[in-house]
Amino acid sequence: MEETGSLYEREPPVPPGEYVRVNHGTLREFARKIFAAAGLRTDDAWVVADVLVTADLMGISSHGVQRTRRYVDGLLTRCVNPRPEVRIVRDRGATVLLDADNGLGHIAGVKAVEVAVDKARRYGTSLVLVRNSHHYGIAGYYSLKAVERGFIGVSATNSEPLVAYVNTVGRTLGTNPIAVGIPTRSPPPILFDAATAVVPVGKVEMYARLGRGVPEGWVVDSEGRVLSGDASKVLSEIRAGRAAILPLGGLGEEFGGHKGSGLAFVVDVISGVLSGAAWGARVGYTVGAAPANVGHSFAAIDVEAFMSREEFYERIESYVREVKSLRKHPDADGVWIPGEKAWKTMATRLRIGIPVHVRVCEELNSIAEKLGLSERIC
Repeated sequence: MEETGSLYEREPPVPPGEYVRVNHGTLREFARKIFAAAGLRTDDAWVVADVLVTADLMGISSHGVQRTRRYVDGLLTRCVNPRPEVRIVRDRGATVLLDADNGLGHIAGVKAVEVAVDKARRYGTSLVLVRNSHHYGIAGYYSLKAVERGFIGVSATNSEPLVAYVNTVGRTLGTNPIAVGIPTRSPPPILFDAATAVVPVGKVEMYARLGRGVPEGWVVDSEGRVLSGDASKVLSEIRAGRAAILPLGGLGEEFGGHKGSGLAFVVDVISGVLSGAAWGARVGYTVGAAPANVGHSFAAIDVEAFMSREEFYERIESYVREVKSLRKHPDADGVWIPGEKAWKTMATRLRIGIPVHVRVCEELNSIAEKLGLSERIC
């Protein structure tokens, strides 16, 4: 899981004047009111707010409340349906196809996980695909929803084309993340959540807000030159279609760029081609002339279809102990299980609050004011 916050029990103080610490409940309620004012039903507004704040709690600020404007703009321009009726299109055994009715992906995603878990409870495993949707936030949120019910959860999605296919230039693939959540006897659960690109575009957006430079190896322009430096300029080049994010593994095949773009391609096939959604360069943006038609995929696995839960937990705990006992590299800060760093960050931020950059606070306040809300977050 991408980590941008603290990894430890005691998070260092935020730089004075740059960040404000906000209680997670306060931030979630503020975001809920914004989405309700933008037209979402009360329950749906809570879901979207919860996905965003969960990302911030875990240190994944690229997918946190800084994404609010994107969704609100889509709702206000009616590029996104504010009152979707998610419906079943096909239902056959352990498989289901849902239509998101051009609503936000968070809403369809939560519904899809519920269906996937119900099917897995009956059949042992399940696959639920979603078409006609939009961006759904962090993939790991939905995997954890399955974990909360004691199931292994898998979530993946395609997204707007921002990534270059290996050995090409130009935007063809989405960042197409994959997340797998695995229950454990006691927290933290195991959670692998990663884009199939070097970074999600949200991280470039965050660097632009913070005035930071993009490191070499993230972005390639339309002439094949690797870009670095001023994140605002790099982001402008990406948005203008003159640059693309590199696939996981980077430029070319030497360090595995073909593996990253191959994974993204497979996510596109399952989430986009098979579901009836768009794929590759056909996937739209939240605010666009045509529906985004993003596709998602969800799977749930009932552990007890294969062995007793206690046996599974014992085997998982044994594996974790084996990994934790490995000889650590002298320069490493620790040996971590997937999702462990994010879980520690969340535990800390639940206690002391989420650091929200002042520019994000100002933007949230501006959105709230335009929607007729009197509250301010900072």
